[in-house]
Amino acid sequence: MLHRSFVYSPLPGRVVFGVGSLNQITDEIRALRVSRALVVCTPEQSALADDIATRLGGQCAGVFAKAAMHVPIEVAREAREFAQHTGADCVVAIGGGSTTGLGKAIALESTLPILAIPTTYAGSEMTPIYGITEAGEKKTGKNIRVLPRTVIYDPALTTSLPAELSATSGINAIAHCVEALYAANANPITSLMAEDGIRSLADGLPRVVEQPDDLEARTQCLYGAWLAGSVLAVTSVALHHKLCHTLGGMLNLPHAQTHTVVLPHAIAYNALSVPAVMKRIALALGADDAAQGMFDLAARLGVPTSLKTLGVRPVDLDRVADAALSSPYPNPRPLERDAIRGLLEDAYLGSRPTAAA
Repeated sequence: MLHRSFVYSPLPGRVVFGVGSLNQITDEIRALRVSRALVVCTPEQSALADDIATRLGGQCAGVFAKAAMHVPIEVAREAREFAQHTGADCVVAIGGGSTTGLGKAIALESTLPILAIPTTYAGSEMTPIYGITEAGEKKTGKNIRVLPRTVIYDPALTTSLPAELSATSGINAIAHCVEALYAANANPITSLMAEDGIRSLADGLPRVVEQPDDLEARTQCLYGAWLAGSVLAVTSVALHHKLCHTLGGMLNLPHAQTHTVVLPHAIAYNALSVPAVMKRIALALGADDAAQGMFDLAARLGVPTSLKTLGVRPVDLDRVADAALSSPYPNPRPLERDAIRGLLEDAYLGSRPTAAA
């Protein structure tokens, strides 16, 4: 089969994958030719960060345990000052997207290399995309200096991730794959990776929810998340991510749960514009319809399926619809204000999408 012309520009970076790979952290620090690592994490994961600090011994410059959702500018500034004060020459980010995001905020200003150790399926560790929230608005950008130089994927670190957070984090990763499949700059390689990412996560997540310490299922999901982050890094995002960034920045909603609720409805919005892609998504989900299959997976996993349960109010929907139309991301279907408002209404109510014609 002949493919149309395309450009594929894979990003540099080293991936160390597998159960027990955390044991290689001191070797990986040396390979980066650095010697004073600042370990960053959320307050909830300070015990894990302390374990990393102990492993690093004299290679650790300190621990900053204040990472927060959506990377508030105040936290980013404090972390940058702390890194400078401790004389850190690299950042070890242990945790999910919030922690990786903080590491990126430090690297953006300081050019310190990042070694990321993901404990969720966020995928941010594979991308040069960063986001910082100031005055209720999340501003995102792209800069190669924030791309982690090394990523250690140890599935054993994800076994303590609660079932619901595992599920929503995994659907967040699926969202990266979905939009990569209909991105304007998609190519055959990224599409293969995206489809396999959806398949791995859709198969692994129900098993993780049923048995959180199933290492084989955890490995499958982390592999899918790696693929998702990889395609997110080299393709563009569309309406789904715009809506989630808007909801998160404007209403301070939890990131993964917001993706989980919005994704089936964003898929339904685009379904008739990219029918071939929808068939690939449905096939990877093991469903007859892409949007319904995505909604049913979330329902099966027992995670939120409505914006109402996340605390969104009806009065918020018009503001979000208007904001989503400002500085829009490329999208397969033209952005229509009334249709987007309808999408948000369905997401607010948690309605099961109708099947594509």
